[in-house]
Amino acid sequence: MTTFREAVDARDLTAIEAMLADDVVFRSPVAHRPYAGKAITAAILRAVVEVFEGFRYVRELHDGADHVLVFEATVEGLDVTGADFLRYDADGKIVELMVMVRPLRAAEAVARQMGAHFEQIKAAATDG
Repeated sequence: MTTFREAVDARDLTAIEAMLADDVVFRSPVAHRPYAGKAITAAILRAVVEVFEGFRYVRELHDGADHVLVFEATVEGLDVTGADFLRYDADGKIVELMVMVRPLRAAEAVARQMGAHFEQIKAAATDG
């Protein structure tokens, strides 16, 4: 079975989407409210692939159903360090995905770039 990290490393968006529970909750580093549901979460993750350049995981931690994947990337020429916090259910589906990024200037760049994709994200979520 492919892990989330392996799917992300391979840019296998189909495999990533298959790992999401239908009621997954996505907590963005730049939005005040969480996004609920597989369709919107998958659409957000598809946009992330376009926005984050040179994305790579550099560390991985596990504690039962909770996993943390630390990553590095570039957005608008700024170095971004972040972490994906994943929680899995008993069936091995991701029920929560929370992302944090630093430093502040990089988070602001992420907000700008993801905001520029937001209409596309909403359209993909309703089409998907």
